[in-house]
Amino acid sequence: MSILDRFRLDGKTALVTGAASGLGAAIAVALAEAGANVACHGNRRAADETAAKIRALGRKAESFTAELAKPEAAAELFAAVKAKMGAPDILVNNAGTIYRENAETHNLESWMQVLQVNLTSVFELCQLAGSAMLEKGQGKIVNIASLLSFQGGIRVPSYAASKGGVAQLTKALANEWAGRNVQVNAIAPGYFATTNTEALRADEVRNRDILGRIPAGRWGEPDDLAGAAVFLASRASDYVNGEILVVDGGWMAR
Repeated sequence: MSILDRFRLDGKTALVTGAASGLGAAIAVALAEAGANVACHGNRRAADETAAKIRALGRKAESFTAELAKPEAAAELFAAVKAKMGAPDILVNNAGTIYRENAETHNLESWMQVLQVNLTSVFELCQLAGSAMLEKGQGKIVNIASLLSFQGGIRVPSYAASKGGVAQLTKALANEWAGRNVQVNAIAPGYFATTNTEALRADEVRNRDILGRIPAGRWGEPDDLAGAAVFLASRASDYVNGEILVVDGGWMAR
């Protein structure tokens, strides 16, 4: 098998959460371009547009909606995907939310919601998809972490806690499943131009400070994550386990 063939995803089925727009949509389309059929999840709105783009590539795609802030949603989503497309060979846990408030006044209900979406639902989907992958003897799980898996951030304690948890969960699952041919890894995006960073980009001072630290000198675009996602979803990464792959324009190197 040639090195390029190791990146092919022909015959694979992927589930990408948070695929209605932004990073998730870019990842879903990239996996389809590499050959995968894709179950496209939308949290509050359907991922119909992303699914349509994938079908235009000649791949199978379905759109699913599930509000992952609800405790029952992860199991319902997995059941729906399995019934319509089969258990996924690839799981990308991309759906996420953020809440900004000073730590001393941080709303507890919002804390719980962020943890439910960003960490608990991730664990549930890893359990569900991972169990099916272990039965088949192969599978790929890619969790979307963050620079705040390493750093504390400002005014986002719940988000930082959840993304720190994603990184450690990724390592814990890799420790258990790597020997059974299920690779669990994560991508930690840097500062990307998405809805989650609108407030930062609109703040002239914060925007200038952030760009001043990024060696690449720009905000990331969703397509900048595509290569890392395909790599970690493909046979090219069969010996990569428990890795938190930083894609940040050089931020962490600064």
